[in-house]
Amino acid sequence: MQDWRELAGLRVIQRMAEIVNRRWNLGVGFADGAGSLIEEPEVARFATRRPLCDLIKSVPEGRKRCEQTAKDMMASRRDSPGEGAVCFECHAGLTEVYVPVMIDGEEQGLILAGGMFSESSLPGQRERVTQRVSDLGLPKRALEQACQETTVLSAEGEALLCDLLELVVREILVYRAEVARKERRLDHLTRELAERFSYGNIIGKSPPMRELYRLLDKVSNTDSTILVTGENGTGKELVARAIHFNSARRNKPFVVQNCSAFNDNLLDSELFGHSRGAFTGAVGAKKGLFEVADGGTFFLDEIGDMSPALQVKLLRILQEGTFIPVGATQTRQVDVRVIAATHRDLKSMVEQGLFREDLYYRINVITLALPPLRDRREDIPVLVDHFVKKHSGKERQPGLSAACLERLMDYQWPGNVRELENEIERLLVLKGEDEEIGEEFLSPRIRYEIYHDGTAPTQAPSLPEALERLERTMILDHLKQARWNKTKAAESLGISRRNLIRKVQVYGLDRRRNR
Repeated sequence: MQDWRELAGLRVIQRMAEIVNRRWNLGVGFADGAGSLIEEPEVARFATRRPLCDLIKSVPEGRKRCEQTAKDMMASRRDSPGEGAVCFECHAGLTEVYVPVMIDGEEQGLILAGGMFSESSLPGQRERVTQRVSDLGLPKRALEQACQETTVLSAEGEALLCDLLELVVREILVYRAEVARKERRLDHLTRELAERFSYGNIIGKSPPMRELYRLLDKVSNTDSTILVTGENGTGKELVARAIHFNSARRNKPFVVQNCSAFNDNLLDSELFGHSRGAFTGAVGAKKGLFEVADGGTFFLDEIGDMSPALQVKLLRILQEGTFIPVGATQTRQVDVRVIAATHRDLKSMVEQGLFREDLYYRINVITLALPPLRDRREDIPVLVDHFVKKHSGKERQPGLSAACLERLMDYQWPGNVRELENEIERLLVLKGEDEEIGEEFLSPRIRYEIYHDGTAPTQAPSLPEALERLERTMILDHLKQARWNKTKAAESLGISRRNLIRKVQVYGLDRRRNR
């Protein structure tokens, strides 16, 4: 239901009430969808002194009848529906003007003004008023005096009053539409924020992903240091964001830094800050990212690329929460949850002396291992659907042909989910107006993938092996496109039909085995 106190604060209503009051000594009233007059202080201030109405309301029965007026207007409107201003004669015989307020097809109430005489029927109207209120026991002299002081509106005045009320309703509708638009935008942004960094945006239903969700539920509301491992493109930063935005630190900063993005000196300054004059070019003090992240979460990506000297400073922060900026002498204190990530084998690096053992055990409190895409192929159709919806920007998303999806399922995805998303975006650009995306739009590396046994090769194939696998893949590809018509397939391959039949037999590519 509409909050009329909210509307009463609109400048357009305040201005309209001033005009009506100053020009005709009339007030503006509001009734809700049930026909009850709104008498909140925010609304009552638009009322004005109306001698005859005030006299009638001075007795209980008269007040009761006046309170029924808006309900009678609502009933009259239901009998004669419309959206414009309506002139209505109240229980006492006075003229009232009201306009219904319809929002989203629902009646929210009325805006009204009245308690006046119409100039066109003044003598008869005064007589009707006197007759209709005669049973209220009002003093005759006071009644006559009130009638003399009651506003009389000409036909032109009534038309202007109707126009003013209709204008206000139109402004209310514009205001409500803008509020609704902002509310939808806010809801969208709220949902986007929640989905972007919730588990719902980490797509997958395979057993490895279900295990990941289970661990995320357990670690998100703790302050433990977490190590996220996995190949490039598996979504390590996405997991870190999900942990942060599902933790008690969600309203604090989330800071990201890739440790391989800077050399040792620059990374030291970036992480811990520096004082003025600490080195050439340090013209002012700079706050480090650990200070920026104070109270929140710091995601350190590719921590395996951090130098031993910086590893010592990081260990101190993890153990004591303190550090010293470059060139400074004062110790700084921060409260930061660290989530580290790497695609390297840190344990092997510890054994080789490339990574500090004490730091390894300090960041390895909880490990989240993200599976590569080739180890959860059943998630590929779900991921494809998600990325098509994300990048198509249309209500009706295109679909992938069965052959196209089969190619995606067969591919090894060395770039993992990131590579898959880029491929889907590429397909959506190249497909044009086609409703279905065929395999002919796929990147050559995917169309002619040579590993079809579902596992990654243990070693690089020899040149003859690679050529043989590529030849087998291309022949199978052209046979499928030609619907197993060997003559057409031979033509598209540029070889003779006899040669094709021989190769089909050698590679075992008959139709029954390769449906």
